[in-house]
Amino acid sequence: MRTILAVLGITLAVLASTLLASVGAGVVQTGQEKFETSGRDLWVTGGPVRLSPETGGFENTVVNAHEVSDEITEREDVRSAVPLAFQTVYVSADGSDFETIVGTGSPTGGTAVSIERGTGLSSGDVHYAGGNYTGPMTYEVVIDPQIANQFNVSVGDTLYIGGTLASARQNEFTVVGISQTFTQFLGTPTVVMQLSELQEITGTTGSDRATMITINLVSGTNPETVATELEAEYPGYEIRTNREQLQTVLQNQAVVIASGTVLVLLAVLAGLALTVNLSLSLVYHQRKELAALKATGTRTTTLVGIMLVQLFVVGVIASSLGVALTYPSVAILNYVAAQIVGFEGLVQISRQILLGGAVVGVVMSLFGALAASVRLARLNPLTQLAD
Repeated sequence: MRTILAVLGITLAVLASTLLASVGAGVVQTGQEKFETSGRDLWVTGGPVRLSPETGGFENTVVNAHEVSDEITEREDVRSAVPLAFQTVYVSADGSDFETIVGTGSPTGGTAVSIERGTGLSSGDVHYAGGNYTGPMTYEVVIDPQIANQFNVSVGDTLYIGGTLASARQNEFTVVGISQTFTQFLGTPTVVMQLSELQEITGTTGSDRATMITINLVSGTNPETVATELEAEYPGYEIRTNREQLQTVLQNQAVVIASGTVLVLLAVLAGLALTVNLSLSLVYHQRKELAALKATGTRTTTLVGIMLVQLFVVGVIASSLGVALTYPSVAILNYVAAQIVGFEGLVQISRQILLGGAVVGVVMSLFGALAASVRLARLNPLTQLAD
């Protein structure tokens, strides 16, 4: 039973180590891929997004978003600068039963947005009309497949959308496309419309607020150089490259990462404790036999070698089980992640991670062998045999 518990303890430690490492590697790699395929090189923000007590939604921190993006677009090294806004909205298919959904204000053209069905938003941000929000509303919206299933709508159907219940009942939007792009970006189902129309229905046209401005640079341009120049020109904003933006996202999840690290550490310590307990128990329960061998002239190093082989076998078995269980565990985690956040292949295995997990198991066994060797070195044949 002690041996089985030790094997299970080491297996758990190996499995926890490989899974957390796989999650970490997958998140970083997936994040880098998403940022690289987004078609954006720089991200302009005005600080962290906060909840607005007045509206109950998000307090976006980039002001005069259209004007600032137009100014940035005029630079020779910038191909385009697009403002994005995120805001909570009420959505209903019949105008009576409403659900709270995240609304995104953004164009849907270009290769960065994948439209699964429909055409996407048909025109530019015509409602902005040079800053006075007097242009016509297109009342077009692109929705996530989950929202399409939730409200049982498709391309050509309509949804009532607004920042308040009263506003939602007055604004009926036509679904012109189905896309998961912004859902994967935000990690939650979303409806997408032109920025000015989102601002109009949520009452944020006064200061032309947006969450961020994404910048696509001319090919061959150094993002770090442009970021430095823009920071000097717009000191009130933070300008980040793709890598810096990813680092910021990961830093915001520091509590989750720390919690996972602590869990792995506890698993390793538990496995180590069980292994040391096993090694000491083996010496204790076989103390008379070991003492007899020692009295007949068997060297302590030989006895330590025997104990080392026993615990090494335990470590190899446990490491093999941990590595083998990593594959089905990763498959389960990937399925759960895909269902919850929409990302596929978020947990990724590598040979280095599996090798590292196996090393953890073997090292823990060696610690147990070290504890056994100390116990064996102190074993007195006369005392044990006299008892």
